[in-house]
Amino acid sequence: MKAFDIPTHYRSSFIGQVKSNRKELDPRKRDFSPTKLDFGPVQFYLGRHFGFCYGVENAIEIAYKAIEENPEKRIFMLSQMIHNPTVNEDLKQRGLSFIQDTYGNQLTSWDEVSENDIIIIPAFGTTLEIEQLLVSKGIEIKKYNTTCPFVEKVWKMATKLGDKDYTIIIHGKFEHEETRATFSHSQAESHSIVLKDMREAEILGDIILGKRPQSDFEKYFSGRYSEGFDSSIHLERVGVINQTTMLASDTHEIAEYFKGIMQSKYGEENTKDHFADTRDTLCYATNDNQQSTYALLETDADLAIIVGGYNSSNTSHIKELCDERFTSYFINGADEIKSMSTIHHFNYEEKKHLISESFLPTNRLVKIVLTSGASCPDSVVDEVLEKILGYFPEARSKEEVLSEVLD
Repeated sequence: MKAFDIPTHYRSSFIGQVKSNRKELDPRKRDFSPTKLDFGPVQFYLGRHFGFCYGVENAIEIAYKAIEENPEKRIFMLSQMIHNPTVNEDLKQRGLSFIQDTYGNQLTSWDEVSENDIIIIPAFGTTLEIEQLLVSKGIEIKKYNTTCPFVEKVWKMATKLGDKDYTIIIHGKFEHEETRATFSHSQAESHSIVLKDMREAEILGDIILGKRPQSDFEKYFSGRYSEGFDSSIHLERVGVINQTTMLASDTHEIAEYFKGIMQSKYGEENTKDHFADTRDTLCYATNDNQQSTYALLETDADLAIIVGGYNSSNTSHIKELCDERFTSYFINGADEIKSMSTIHHFNYEEKKHLISESFLPTNRLVKIVLTSGASCPDSVVDEVLEKILGYFPEARSKEEVLSEVLD
């Protein structure tokens, strides 16, 4: 896999060596078990895969290259480069400005943008409408387009489905940049609709089977389907694609559900005429991080700390998995750990900041799952580890633990 030129302040020599060692021992990723770091009074379980993925590293490399190559020009990002505050703030400090926020709200008027400006398309991609607007202004959109290749893979699948007259069901969060971009590309190919979860899939399934009235389609999915969508006609042939940061298991479950719906309505022998197999649209990095999280659930840890931006979908799903086994805390960095007793953390679903007391056990060995989302720098995870180690003055040194791991 390509090695990217990433600023050193996003790297961690400690975590980097742990990751490199695992990669050398298991280049084909057959072992998803965590790495145990034994510091004596506190132990950490690091996920087999976490942190920057291919798409994120590619986006960061291109963004910093744009800064280096255009010292005299204004540089804009369509929205957040990735969902991590450390990276986005660093880019802002280097002079970049945002055109929209993460929800598509305008921060810089399009009237202020000209053909002399540099525009960076984020890793999530962008809509066809925005692409066309930029082109109409004479702006070059290919040179600094950081769209993740795995997002583009989903778009290519949408094209294949459209070519075969399948309606496209998108498993994603409609307000998320990636899903907005995917919906734009998808509806250009075929009738499209966005579903958030299995509950909404079951509502649509009931409409397909006639168990619910057609009026429920508008009631539950208003604003999330393409123009001219007729639920009485356009749900006879379907294929499922996804926002790449969703839980892979959830996308599989939704796809299998619609396969069953089509078998039930049209007969098992006619399934292929009504349901398209699209399993290969899942992102490898999302899948690897989630598989690593399942392995973390097998440990005997006391709690889990998940690090990432508070608007990061993939990080929220890692937290969701950890909640099945541990008391878990979603934080965006070491500053959220206020003391050995107090931690500030985030509820992604309710978009609420929370404060918990006595989050670290006392008077005994503490075991902590530590992992992060795909847009979180290793340096930020290392800072969290260092912050916690600071509460255990008798802890072994990182050098000693690292030599043990690498032995």
